[in-house]
Amino acid sequence: MADQYLLSIDNGTQSVRALLFDLNGNLAAKSQIHLQAYFSEHPGWAEHDADGYWDAVAAACQQLWRTTDIPRSAVKGVAVTTQRGTVVNVDRDGKVLRPAITWLDQRRVGKQKPLSLLWRTAFKLARVEDTIEYFRREAEINWIAEQQPEIWERTHKYLLLSGFLNYRLCGRHVDSIGSQVAYLPFDYKRHKWAGPRDWKWEALRVKPGMLPELVKPGAIIGAITAEAAAVTGIPEGTPLVAAAADKACEVIGAGSLEPHIACLSYGTTATINTTSKKYVEVTPFIPPYPAAVPGAYSTEVQIFRGYWMVNWFKEQFGHLEQIAGAEQGMAPEAMFDQLVNEVPPGSMGLMLQPYWSPGIRIPGPEAKGAMIGFGDVHTRAHMYRAILEGLAYALREGKERIEKRSGVPVTELRIAGGGSQSDAAMQLTADIFGLPAARAHVYETSGLGAAIAIAAGLGLHKDFDTATRAMTRPGRVFHPIAANQKIYDQLYRRVYLNMYRQLQPMYQQIADITGYPEQL
Repeated sequence: MADQYLLSIDNGTQSVRALLFDLNGNLAAKSQIHLQAYFSEHPGWAEHDADGYWDAVAAACQQLWRTTDIPRSAVKGVAVTTQRGTVVNVDRDGKVLRPAITWLDQRRVGKQKPLSLLWRTAFKLARVEDTIEYFRREAEINWIAEQQPEIWERTHKYLLLSGFLNYRLCGRHVDSIGSQVAYLPFDYKRHKWAGPRDWKWEALRVKPGMLPELVKPGAIIGAITAEAAAVTGIPEGTPLVAAAADKACEVIGAGSLEPHIACLSYGTTATINTTSKKYVEVTPFIPPYPAAVPGAYSTEVQIFRGYWMVNWFKEQFGHLEQIAGAEQGMAPEAMFDQLVNEVPPGSMGLMLQPYWSPGIRIPGPEAKGAMIGFGDVHTRAHMYRAILEGLAYALREGKERIEKRSGVPVTELRIAGGGSQSDAAMQLTADIFGLPAARAHVYETSGLGAAIAIAAGLGLHKDFDTATRAMTRPGRVFHPIAANQKIYDQLYRRVYLNMYRQLQPMYQQIADITGYPEQL
């Protein structure tokens, strides 16, 4: 087993990483190429040079070979995991037609042509007309078709970033079922493209032939081509295996394979996920996403731009910690942990609601972020702790929604993402949830999830269950502190759970007066 390695290519929002794992889930080598997150020609737009993603993948791989003694011949397979919802248009020759529209993009298309009477009546009876209209107006497909018809006319394939990178690696338009998280005509219950009579084909201006072939996680997509080998250094003929989107891979990379184990991701988007064989809509009419395990679902509640707020705080108010950290040879995260630990649990009544971006149903499209309870005793340290606490409150609420809809109590927590590296964030998470919180044994959990798909798909481990149990394990475990848990439980139940209901009418008035967020 020592001479068998798995190459995961993780194309996130901030960087591309090439990662080599062994069959025990140990990270043997790593390289990283940082990305400009996006560029914006108009307010709210977020685009990226699609070829730039591929160039970064090639650079990350080449950097990896330069920095490790592991022979390339030891690499038994490759898999791609990427940010979700970023889309690429290519022509018949595979040439990129326009910049990729990233998941951070907030553009909307105008009012759409009404659906057929049958579907309008059905959605009205189900009281989801606004949800369907939101879906149609948010869909990048409809925006490109309406605003750039010449581009849409030349589009041969409409791909997610995962499908685009798979094509560049093996020359085939094939993508994983586990990567299909976007405004697409995808059947989330049956894990395939929607049937011919599905309403999504009427709602989205895309034809079936414009979409890639779908395969299950673990399926062999193809082999690394000579052209891809020349630019990446990956040996020609190496099997390319289907993995899943980064969040789905992160869940199994953290060891959350059963519905009673929840994975909290403290990343740009903060999420709580469980893996289940049962189809459960945590929010009615909002389907669960496909998991990184074939045939399974990932029940998810997300806080859009969750840990974005943490980074915003560091950029706006954290210069002293960054300077002090550099002078003392300490990571900035350690300095910010000191800032958190200066403040008692509950931040002396400073409470935060982390709705930085509008949602579909919970929160609604009028939602905004809020901080209440501010007094003259509060400092930026209180504000920083309140941000971490607010995100944990929101994810606890998500846990309770998942438990209510699934009927399965969550008894264990696995924490992944950048925020998991903060001991202070880990401890307050355990305190707020009232559960042990285990840090994943490696930081690169998305990449590890992709490596698990390779191991299972190539038969290096028997199946996904065996591979996950062999390659993941809890790292440091943080246990709830009883006194802190009592304070947090009261603040959560008596204050936090009432905040949105009390503030929602004012959010609506703000939107009516200012026009932001734009209402359907």
